[in-house]
Amino acid sequence: MQIALFQPDIAQNTGTILRLCACLGMAAHIIEPAGFPFSDRLFRRAGMDYLDHVSVTRHDSWSKFEDWRATQGYRLLLFTTKAATDYRDFHYQTADILLFGRESAGVTDAVVEAADARLVIPINAGLRSLNVAMTAAMAAGEALRQLRNPQV
Repeated sequence: MQIALFQPDIAQNTGTILRLCACLGMAAHIIEPAGFPFSDRLFRRAGMDYLDHVSVTRHDSWSKFEDWRATQGYRLLLFTTKAATDYRDFHYQTADILLFGRESAGVTDAVVEAADARLVIPINAGLRSLNVAMTAAMAAGEALRQLRNPQV
């Protein structure tokens, strides 16, 4: 199980998600361009000393990420507010990549089309979205729970 971030633009969220990956033993992927340098003080502060404990792969572009994913055979699960499948009803596999879009703009149509599944975390009507780091934590928690208890 891995987490990928599509062109993240908020350093603190990315640092927090990488810290999550370190704590849960999940590899992380950053699909460039990011909206901040990896030397950013806020990125480092959010990730704290956990950044040394996570496997992070940076991909220069969406197409390079897709080329890499195709050779590995991983399934791509896009978390988006525009999906119809509740993330709790989906059956996760160990070879899944949980993909989260850019905070300011989501993902491109090409990313939506490439996803093997599009999942949503339902929220109350009239509200826009959850913070991407919170969404990543909820998604990872549910996916790992299912893999730990496959009969569920």
